[in-house]
Amino acid sequence: MLARTVTHALVGLEARRVEVEAHLQLGVPGFAIVGLADRACQEAKERVRVGIASAELEWPVRRITVNLAPAGLRKEGSGFDLPIALAILAASRQIPAAALAGHAALGELALDGRVRPIGGVLAAAEGARRAGFTRLLCAAESTPEAELAGVEAVPLRHLAEAVAYLRGEGEPPPYTPPANGRPSAPTHPDLADVRGQERARRAIEIAAAGGHNLLLGGPPGTGKTMLARRLPGILPPLAPDEALEVTRIHSVAGTLLPDRPLIAEPPFRAPHHSASTAAIVGGGPGPRPGEASLAHRGVLLLDELPEFMRPALESLRQPLEDGVVSIARAAGQALFPARFQLVATMNLCPCGARGDPGAECSCSPQRLAAFRDKLSRALLDRFDLVVTVPRPRGVELAAGPSEASAPVRERVCAARERLRAKVPRRSAEADELLTRAVERLPLSGRGRARVARSAQTIAALAGADEVLPEHISEALSYRTPSELRPS
Repeated sequence: MLARTVTHALVGLEARRVEVEAHLQLGVPGFAIVGLADRACQEAKERVRVGIASAELEWPVRRITVNLAPAGLRKEGSGFDLPIALAILAASRQIPAAALAGHAALGELALDGRVRPIGGVLAAAEGARRAGFTRLLCAAESTPEAELAGVEAVPLRHLAEAVAYLRGEGEPPPYTPPANGRPSAPTHPDLADVRGQERARRAIEIAAAGGHNLLLGGPPGTGKTMLARRLPGILPPLAPDEALEVTRIHSVAGTLLPDRPLIAEPPFRAPHHSASTAAIVGGGPGPRPGEASLAHRGVLLLDELPEFMRPALESLRQPLEDGVVSIARAAGQALFPARFQLVATMNLCPCGARGDPGAECSCSPQRLAAFRDKLSRALLDRFDLVVTVPRPRGVELAAGPSEASAPVRERVCAARERLRAKVPRRSAEADELLTRAVERLPLSGRGRARVARSAQTIAALAGADEVLPEHISEALSYRTPSELRPS
């Protein structure tokens, strides 16, 4: 007796079709899963056996062999539980095998027979749609996510519901979110909380309008992190295709919130400085997306930049240029989108007193040189805007609220629309100033391109039709100051 169901395995963000074949034969009762299944998938034997019994269905007293084809593709995770259970039930004639046609299945089984949600449902549903399947059997909580892919989701709360549905005894009840599970919009801190720091606020606005990388340096307590965490609040919402792309990444990573099946706002990620290289750019035995990919179309904040491990920082250089992370393994390659906006903060010296007129730096030249060597010139060159944040004055701290995020966001959205409609060209005077700057300043070819791009954003914020010398001058003022240049 043989029966088949179809599911999908994830390789990076790509869904690969997997046929689950269940074969029952006479002999010593046993249960074997073959087809390069990992530990979590092998443990499905116990979950499936107990789940079928909990659904008051008959466990076949046969020798059961389940094959996950293609056998050369590594299968990972617990999402194979439901398709394995359905294949066994179809092979034992407890459900009609023909009813599985046109359906893909995905889900984890609890010991009491409940169907639990898993990560990567959106990518799997897209794979099912491309393969021609019209319906996806999945956990009820995964229904909103699966329907984003354009397939009809069959919401299952229990294995018994799946059996009744496939027997033609009725459709499962539709999924309704919990009463207290209203979609929660992300709330970002407001720029009105910032006192003073007009130059840093201007840099934040330029960075948001043009998607520029930003580095804030200065003494401790000057508001660098406070400013950086307010950048997402002035970014425009994601376009529909961008939102689906970001949601797919977070679904595979398992970070998608149940009450927000679609991520419509730019993501914000702020990993701790102890994060490993694999945690930052992705990897692992899977491999899985890292913080750089989770920040795709959004902001990646690296607070206290020199405290991160240098290999982790250097691994960001390629994604910053290409917008993608390529992870190569002996078994194949996985590509993860990583077009993010890098924002970093740092002190100017190990003791933190450098740049503060009211404190005296106690760092020796050797210690200061070692601190500078933590950041390579190649990495610093990838920051479009570098701003030193001074200690605010007492009168600034005592002042009332400054401009809020809402009007700044309107200016940012207007500037992005201008840049999308027509990128302003440089005037002859602006081009001459940029050429002289390359000769007089330590400006590389990459640095020149980034200055030119920043000047275009400044011109768009000003509503100018072309890039003028004053726009180039302001963009040049945000290049790496001498305190941050590696020796």
